[in-house]
Amino acid sequence: MFTPKTLISDLYVGESPRWHDNRLWFGNWGGAQEIVAADLEGKTEVIARGPKPAGFCLDWLPDGRMLVTGDDQLLRLESDGALVTHADLRGVGSALNEVVVDGRGTIYVNSVGFRFGEEEFRPGSIAMITPDGSIRRVAEDIWFPNGMVVTPDNSTLIVAESWARQLTAFDIEPDGSLTHRRIWAQVNGDGITMDADGAIWTSDVAGDQPIVQRVREGGEVLDRIELDGACFACMLGGADGTTLFLMLADWRGVENMGEMFSTRTGRVLTVEVAVPRAGRP
Repeated sequence: MFTPKTLISDLYVGESPRWHDNRLWFGNWGGAQEIVAADLEGKTEVIARGPKPAGFCLDWLPDGRMLVTGDDQLLRLESDGALVTHADLRGVGSALNEVVVDGRGTIYVNSVGFRFGEEEFRPGSIAMITPDGSIRRVAEDIWFPNGMVVTPDNSTLIVAESWARQLTAFDIEPDGSLTHRRIWAQVNGDGITMDADGAIWTSDVAGDQPIVQRVREGGEVLDRIELDGACFACMLGGADGTTLFLMLADWRGVENMGEMFSTRTGRVLTVEVAVPRAGRP
């Protein structure tokens, strides 16, 4: 029996949670436009201002510097708090969303492909930035790419295709290319996180009952937690890697996104689970 507990409240929309350096890091999208770090007691620290009202996501280079997605630039947070361009992704992606850095320092950034709520749908893509700075697109026709994970052995990248209602996997080749595209699980996903058994916790805002669920490759649902609000992302972390952080806010539909981003309905819930975090982020 899972019993979620409230860790943090009074956010706008918490997104892109990451467990890093013994704290939970996330974006407080909307009215705050903040990058926030929090300890396990719920004490928060604003690290920097986000580069845009919504859609910015976080990960870290091997040397510890933070990366943040902008509109068409991958940004890097410097020690003085400034966000500077790490990679210019114009021409390979637009409306950048999630970012993940694998164990070799290769960066994968996905782009939605259209301005959500402002333009007609277009499929998105995934771009790769190698440690030497070369940039190229490595996957296309991704139907609203959201959360991504890389397996602990750096062999597989899995991305949530929210508008296809599936998790899609790719093999990672030695040069970082993505091949052997396949459906990993036919379940809805937004933010995702992997555990040491190779299962994925995935948030699901679709349907009448908001849930987060744990699935294995092939789609078998291993665990399911019903929630009292839409869960936009999740992340395993904590001292033992077994705290599941859930980012909730009131979802009012695309036509009311402005209202969602201007009201403080965002919360971070925690649930203790049995299997610890693995892979990246």
